[in-house]
Amino acid sequence: MEVIAIANQKGGCGKTTTTVNLAAYLALRGSHVLLIDLDPQGSSTTHLGIDKDNLPKNMNEVMMDRTKLEDIIIPTTVKGLDIAPTNNDLVEADAVLTSKVGREKRLRKKVQALNYDYVIIDTPPALGNMTLNALVASDRVIVPVQVEFFAVEGLKTLIRMLDELDELGYQPERRYLLTMCDNRRKITEEVSTKIRSLLGDAVFKVVIPENVRLVEAPSQGLPICLYDPSCSGALGYKDLADEVAA
Repeated sequence: MEVIAIANQKGGCGKTTTTVNLAAYLALRGSHVLLIDLDPQGSSTTHLGIDKDNLPKNMNEVMMDRTKLEDIIIPTTVKGLDIAPTNNDLVEADAVLTSKVGREKRLRKKVQALNYDYVIIDTPPALGNMTLNALVASDRVIVPVQVEFFAVEGLKTLIRMLDELDELGYQPERRYLLTMCDNRRKITEEVSTKIRSLLGDAVFKVVIPENVRLVEAPSQGLPICLYDPSCSGALGYKDLADEVAA
């Protein structure tokens, strides 16, 4: 089983879009996949057509040790893809864990008991307790990087956190994904070249294009593979799943 966190403290970089669509395409490859929504906004939950305001149980109860992770998992419309959903209740756990000893390992212990091929974790756009738990639980972290002028600046804080975790013995493999690429803009090539020169082979070969169908899909409660599998965004995430699996 491989555990992958999708993380970046910068909002609007395609983090949830990447989480949902990578998980969906890994499932379409025949893998058994669990998506854990660890963002109190519950965007991955909503993206998969689940009413986050009417959940009998969610990740808050799991992180507060009130119920088992296995007891909140539900199937999605994609064969082979399950989700551990969440909503704004998770703010409680994020606050309470601050004062708990071993707070960073709470999710890790729960995930290790699962039986999936992949566990993909969506994280909030902040470097708080939920993101920390996701990184500690993971074998790999994928950082979506929106191709814009301030992209490299935004990575520095997350990289510092990963460096600190390295020193504590938690060393997820670091990979970076260029998102929202528009090859018509000169800045796209300039920033992409800079990021690849700085991070080398840690940057995925595939890039995710700027694509309106990716923006529309969440409003329909569908991953892009079910909403419009022939669009450029869908083909990008399909290629990403192939690269991750390889």
